[in-house]
Amino acid sequence: KTMRVENIFEYAVRNKVRFPFKGMISVEDLWDLSLTNLDSIYKTLNKQVKQSEEESLLSTSANVNTELEVKIAIIKHIVSVKLTEKENAEKAAAKKAQKQKIMSIIATKENEALQNSSIEELNKMLDELEV
Repeated sequence: KTMRVENIFEYAVRNKVRFPFKGMISVEDLWDLSLTNLDSIYKTLNKQVKQSEEESLLSTSANVNTELEVKIAIIKHIVSVKLTEKENAEKAAAKKAQKQKIMSIIATKENEALQNSSIEELNKMLDELEV
């Protein structure tokens, strides 16, 4: 019975869900945290799940479990989004570096072609630039 992404965020907002990090923080604050901090919160939530299961098999509070499940799902979703964004940024940076390298090589080859031109060809090019 997994909830859709929209549902976990709606649940969190409607129920004013807070996360354990330097006190308690809101869902919006999670987006500003590093992956390491999010992982730390995830570990804390997992401990809470284990504690709630250990306390009693007979009096398990469905609300507590639902809230913990939602919190964990939200943390997993945000980490997944951040990892994807990080990967996309790294790919974009690699493409940009490759493009600059190619442009630099083109400029070098253009200069070589110009240097290999004869004096007559260079003078003709200069004359064409004069307006």
